[in-house]
Amino acid sequence: MTSSSRLPPALNIITLATFAASLSARALDPVLPHVADDFSVSIASAASFAAVFAFTFAIIQPVLGAAADLFGKARLMIVCLVLLGIANILGAMATSFWLLFASRILAGIGSGGVFPVALSLTSDLVGPEKRQIAIGRTLMGSMTGNLLGASVSGLIGDLLGWRGVLAVLGVLVIVASIAVAAGFRGAALTRPPKTDFAALKQGYRTIFSNPNAFCYVAVFVEGCCVLGLFPFIASFLFELGETSLSIAGLVIAGFAVGGLFYTLSVSRFLPLLGVKGMMISGATLVGLQLAVVALGPGAKVQALSLIFMGWGFYMIHGCLQVFASELSVEARATALSLHSFFFFMGQTVGPIAYGFGIQHAGKAPTLLTAGAVMIVLGFACAKLLRQTRPADAVGT
Repeated sequence: MTSSSRLPPALNIITLATFAASLSARALDPVLPHVADDFSVSIASAASFAAVFAFTFAIIQPVLGAAADLFGKARLMIVCLVLLGIANILGAMATSFWLLFASRILAGIGSGGVFPVALSLTSDLVGPEKRQIAIGRTLMGSMTGNLLGASVSGLIGDLLGWRGVLAVLGVLVIVASIAVAAGFRGAALTRPPKTDFAALKQGYRTIFSNPNAFCYVAVFVEGCCVLGLFPFIASFLFELGETSLSIAGLVIAGFAVGGLFYTLSVSRFLPLLGVKGMMISGATLVGLQLAVVALGPGAKVQALSLIFMGWGFYMIHGCLQVFASELSVEARATALSLHSFFFFMGQTVGPIAYGFGIQHAGKAPTLLTAGAVMIVLGFACAKLLRQTRPADAVGT
């Protein structure tokens, strides 16, 4: 392969799977104020839906990663897509806060079996010299799903309410799971497992003995400082007098637009900046945008800021995913699932930390602190993460 245009056609199927799974990830964020009103809970309590989704996604990763390595990646991914669709439909029918809470647990499990496994399949299909470009393609599906999930949920929320959001997304995810299953029919689903329990145990030792396992610490911090902010954006806009759910959804969707810019530009910027430059530049850009949001600008400025935040975030996050993919080739699904485990644990802690900080220190100090942490993280990653095989690991 000499260009990204010659990547394997199967990547299109994987991209569809990540798109379908990502539709649900940020779907409730724009409509949280209405969910809170319906169940007579605070916005902080409603933000727990994002936290429990992320926590379940995270905590199930060691199990799902091992299952993918043992029993087949594509098969597990399709089953989890079906579970995610059903969970969304059950959530639409929830008659209490706790029933909706339970449905988000199921949704976290379903989503947890799609994206990390998709990254592993991508890494299996594409050689190291083109892996970051291929992962960028997979991320495009995820970013498009996040974009539509956030923006369309706001529009649907204005028309049909938050229950309509979950019902529509549930049906779409199930339809997508059927399409993915049809695309993976044959060898991709029936290929026998190549990993046994002994190899899996050795894989864990290989992963955590590698100094580059610092990437797990990095993605935890990312999840906490960046994704932990999202459940509060709608309430920030409400405080400014902007009560339209559609506007909140479009602002949050700006982050995914930035992610799409990353996927379209990574093949150009990576050779120019190198991996270290990508991580430092991306983290610095994120930190600056958190400072902008801390100042409380209007919806248009916040939307623009989130576009740049998404772009910067994926500049560093994409590099960390490549480092994770090389921690253990034999247990790659396990390594990438652990990557998602730490990332979503960060997203679990993030809303709690932001809620505590905003309540006790105020919005601006909390966001400025998160921004400073992100900038420090970029320099720490550039110093501590080592390309043991430079030509292979990143495609430069």
